[in-house]
Amino acid sequence: MTTFLAAAADSLSDLVASDVRRRCWDRFVAVGLPSTADEVWRYAPLASFSLDRYAPSAKPGPGRASALAESLAARGALVVRLVDGFLEESGELPGVSVGLSESPDSFGGLARDERYAADAFALLNGALAPASVTIDVAPGVTVDGPIVILNRVNSSAAFPRLQVSLGRSASATIVECLEGGTDALVVPVSEYRVGADAELRVVTYQRLEPSAWHVGRTLALLERDARLRQAVVGIGAHYDRSRNDAELFEPGASNELRTTFLGSGEQVHDFRTHQLHLAPHTESTLLAKGAVADYSRSIYTGLIEIEKGAKRTDARQTNRNLLLSPNAHADSVPNLEIRENDVVCAHASSVGPLDEIERWYLESRGVARAEAERLMIGGFYNEMMVALPPQVASLVEADVAAALARVEVVTP
Repeated sequence: MTTFLAAAADSLSDLVASDVRRRCWDRFVAVGLPSTADEVWRYAPLASFSLDRYAPSAKPGPGRASALAESLAARGALVVRLVDGFLEESGELPGVSVGLSESPDSFGGLARDERYAADAFALLNGALAPASVTIDVAPGVTVDGPIVILNRVNSSAAFPRLQVSLGRSASATIVECLEGGTDALVVPVSEYRVGADAELRVVTYQRLEPSAWHVGRTLALLERDARLRQAVVGIGAHYDRSRNDAELFEPGASNELRTTFLGSGEQVHDFRTHQLHLAPHTESTLLAKGAVADYSRSIYTGLIEIEKGAKRTDARQTNRNLLLSPNAHADSVPNLEIRENDVVCAHASSVGPLDEIERWYLESRGVARAEAERLMIGGFYNEMMVALPPQVASLVEADVAAALARVEVVTP
């Protein structure tokens, strides 16, 4: 890591100095990169990864947003543009403030080096990210249209950091599009704090170039009667790792998380989720669905954790994987840790090819085999697409459909 370490040290000197940056950096240097001996990285293709291929930058690189990104922007009530994690421009909207923060704290009162002490890539983000981009929605404010975040990567390595906070009884929708990243390392960390009786809807659409490495993480903290509906869609990157955590620490909080992906070529999609229930009468629903074709792989690892005292919790997780090639592979590892008796908790998972009987039924009605398979795959994804905000659902669905059209389906 000599080359990367040297470049990162230079980049650190160009960023606003802070003790927490230095602590994150020192801890990363001491801990180093993970290995497949670590259970949480067991399935990652780390043997082909080298930090020395990348160099962090203290300023954004040149580049332009895609036509899809601009179409999303046209449907937004507020547009925030980021390049390599740097805030490029932002519009204005009553009741919403967009800014930059050098605060060392993660949401929840912990410093970043404490919150992410066991996560090497999040530590890199804590050390090398530009100032946190903050979006604050004032108490009682309802934002009618989506807040669109266009996050483009033009440099060799990018470490975007986002913090979204909703005040009491506020309501907002965040739609983030992450693109670019040719031969790049992209390590975003996003945090969401949802105040009492507030409602936040978040969509993250990752469509990086096929040569990128994406290691992202989100954290949501939910107060009393707060509601978070989160959708994470990944079709890009060579290695796409997304960890999505939620902490429900006051009664009545609810979290709905939907993650989906489409794998092709030799892509690896690695999704991890953690729903932590700390208070009674909380609810979480997780649905993870994706398809893998060619020689691609997917990994889903989910954990529902219910602490003592979180009575009357209702927590469920479901993982469905569709194999579109005999050479594709999917692993599903759902987990439960329950320390309270008076709860409802369930998990389910499946891995398999397209249903032969369903395909036969369509073919018997005169539908050609290839078209029948496309219809079945579209139906598989429909449950995820219809849950997206109506202002952007058609754009994301069309983009996913275009990616799917390029995939060769090989079934028995």
